[in-house]
Amino acid sequence: MTAFWLRKSLEEMTVDEWESLCDGCARCCLHKLEDEDDGEVFYTRVVCRYLDEQRCRCRRYPERHTLVPNCVWLKPEYVTEFRWLPASCAYRLVAEGKDLAWWHPLVSGNPDSVHEAGISVRGKILSENYVHPDGMEEHIIHWVE
Repeated sequence: MTAFWLRKSLEEMTVDEWESLCDGCARCCLHKLEDEDDGEVFYTRVVCRYLDEQRCRCRRYPERHTLVPNCVWLKPEYVTEFRWLPASCAYRLVAEGKDLAWWHPLVSGNPDSVHEAGISVRGKILSENYVHPDGMEEHIIHWVE
């Protein structure tokens, strides 16, 4: 049978299917800066204080939007806005009609494959607890996809 992400749109997925698309890279948990002139989004290596840096998962996931009001909330109805997500993100790939990468846990069957492939932020980040908000520009990064 064809994988659900190849036969369903994001809007047609169940909550469990939607949640399983998250590969655990935690790139969406990085602080981002937007150029006011052209809207270009720049990622920093600074990560939300609630991210478990080893697991690359939010320690406060159910309450994240209360604790961090501007926390990214990926929903099917926002699919047209997903272009700011990294090119490797499953939500963006599915929205663009593409298949998941070999390292995605749904494909590999291994939840650590995202880390083993070097896609996750594990070992590459700095907690926002150690960065002054005015110093974010010093931590801009560029992904190699």
